[in-house]
Amino acid sequence: MPKEVSNVEVNGHVIPLSHLDKVFWPQEGLKKVDLIHYYSEAASYLIPHLQERPLVWTRYPDGINSKGFYQKNAPAHLPDWIDTFTYYSQESDRDIHFILVSGTADLVWLANQAALEMHPWLSRAAAPDYPDFVVIDLDPSPGNTYKQVVQVAWTVKQVLDELKLHSYIKTSGAEGLHIYIPVQNQYDYKQIRDFAQSVAAAVCHLLPELATIERKVNKRGSLIYVDYLQNARGQTLCAPYSVRPRSGAPVSCPLHWEEIDLIEPSQFTIKTILPRLHQYGDIFAPVLNDRQSLAEAQERLGILAGMV
Repeated sequence: MPKEVSNVEVNGHVIPLSHLDKVFWPQEGLKKVDLIHYYSEAASYLIPHLQERPLVWTRYPDGINSKGFYQKNAPAHLPDWIDTFTYYSQESDRDIHFILVSGTADLVWLANQAALEMHPWLSRAAAPDYPDFVVIDLDPSPGNTYKQVVQVAWTVKQVLDELKLHSYIKTSGAEGLHIYIPVQNQYDYKQIRDFAQSVAAAVCHLLPELATIERKVNKRGSLIYVDYLQNARGQTLCAPYSVRPRSGAPVSCPLHWEEIDLIEPSQFTIKTILPRLHQYGDIFAPVLNDRQSLAEAQERLGILAGMV
């Protein structure tokens, strides 16, 4: 995409682009135009993971070294061709109009708004109270190594394998790892969160010297936080292939389980991930269709809990 372009046509929509030469990643010299180009090129892989899901997006108008902010409510200048989902927030006592991404033009428009991160809900607009995934977020404490995070990840998989559940893993785009367990969307958020808490507790029982479900940061010490609390309506994890506002312009990258011992999360960036996508496609696609029942897993989890 030429840097001198001020307007671009995407899927029949003309999008005015501004400040294309603004530097977003100073250390790497990456600019706003690089962000727009990345989301344009990655759109076909990313959009299925955003489609029909209320979106929270993080904006960094002056680059990653300046203050960013989350945005939930669609701005007044949102183009009329971008769909929204209206949801009443009891917390703020108002309607919030969430953006629903459905095409490449939507992503290009968002990138032009300096939206670096894409955070979709775990549930879709058609069934906002019934998530499609259980998620486990492995969040290292200062001093933890990536090797230790991997050790906890394998233990999560061990527990899930015992429960006969398929699981899928991706880098967080930072130092952590995200594990998804796709489920039939017949369970509400409380049921999903309670299940995730039981899994997290089982992992911590197996790795007491390395993992914790302690919420308070100052009480975790050097333990890795096995976060199950993201399983709540309105809580989000960054989408697969979402950019992160960190040095190097890293991307949250889906992995094959056998890869997690072999990689460094920082190797996946907006400059390096596209060849991988072109070679392997979207290896995270099964999370969208591999709908699993938790009935047998909950029974097995109860048996496991009685054994520890």
